[in-house]
Amino acid sequence: MDYSLHRRAVLADVQAGSTGLFEVCDASPYLTRAARYHGQPTDETCPVCRRERLTMVNYVYGEALGHVAGQAKTDAELARMDAMQEEFSVYAVEVCRGCGWNHLDCSYVLGTEPAPGSSPQRGRQRARGRTATEQR
Repeated sequence: MDYSLHRRAVLADVQAGSTGLFEVCDASPYLTRAARYHGQPTDETCPVCRRERLTMVNYVYGEALGHVAGQAKTDAELARMDAMQEEFSVYAVEVCRGCGWNHLDCSYVLGTEPAPGSSPQRGRQRARGRTATEQR
């Protein structure tokens, strides 16, 4: 799922003055650290401060992930997990490490089809989201 329309609306509200910078530049210290150590730098400049390049951070969530759920993962880690884990969701967040701007960019599903009998949705065909390599 792509969240670019919501992003444009938020940025329009900031430009119009109806939303303050403190409301959109609120990245937590955990998120900025995740951007530093697990993020992928982009060529896109921050739409708020216009000084820093944005960093994409991927977070994983899923029932079968156990203690790994909620962690930030690199693209290489996502590729490994895609082949080894049952279905899980990836949420890609863009972050400006300078001003703290952050916004959910997109979400998609990776992982293997659960084995028959291990899921209440037995026998269903899964519509695959973009893979980690198709993401960018």
